[in-house]
Amino acid sequence: MGVRDLFDLTGRVALVTGGSRGLGLQMAEALGEMGARVVLTARKEGELAEAVAHLRSQGIDAGYHVCDLSQWEQIGPMVDRVLAEYGQVDILVNNAGATWGCPAEDLPLEAWLKVVNLNLTGTFLITQAVGKRSMIPRRKGRIINIASVAGLQGNHPDLMKTLPYNTTKGGLVNFTRALAAEWGPYGITVNAIAPGFFPTKMTRVTLQAHGDQIRQRAPIARLGGAEDLKGAVVLFASDASAYITGQVLAVDGGATIV
Repeated sequence: MGVRDLFDLTGRVALVTGGSRGLGLQMAEALGEMGARVVLTARKEGELAEAVAHLRSQGIDAGYHVCDLSQWEQIGPMVDRVLAEYGQVDILVNNAGATWGCPAEDLPLEAWLKVVNLNLTGTFLITQAVGKRSMIPRRKGRIINIASVAGLQGNHPDLMKTLPYNTTKGGLVNFTRALAAEWGPYGITVNAIAPGFFPTKMTRVTLQAHGDQIRQRAPIARLGGAEDLKGAVVLFASDASAYITGQVLAVDGGATIV
């Protein structure tokens, strides 16, 4: 098999959570460009429709199904609808997530539960549903969890106070390792990408206040851009990563190495 063939995703179905904007949409573009049929899911139908129109304008076979992953009862039926329409899910990108900024001593229980329920429990439930109903029976699959550099380290107190986010992203890192070990015999790989700071709705406030400081701390001295996650997600989605599982790749301009 040639190297180009290793990265070819023609004929595969990719389900991207939180795929209607930001990093999720960027990764969906990359998977679609490499030939995958892309299915987006998120809470807001209007944003999903706009994202799908954008992908189709690029010649990508794309569709969507509305689902709020923090409402756990919606997950199973959504996966059933995807499988009824597409027949299978070959690639699952767990990108949907939430954060909450607040000093730990003042953090409301409501805020903690909101972040945990989506970032960890919602991710587990959709992964379980896709794995049990599609990947395990077919003995193949690629699961890509979008963690964060916040799951690899703490934050400087002058920058962010996001204990629930850091905790859940750290949990997602070990979720990746543990599930990779358990589902490896089924031919399923499970890997994670840990983005650094990218300009998104979630990071807007932090970057407005501390963007210059964040840029200066990274050896590459810039924020993540629109192309910077595409290669990583295609790698983990493709046959090029067939012998890679349980790994976490930081895409952060080197911020976590210094």
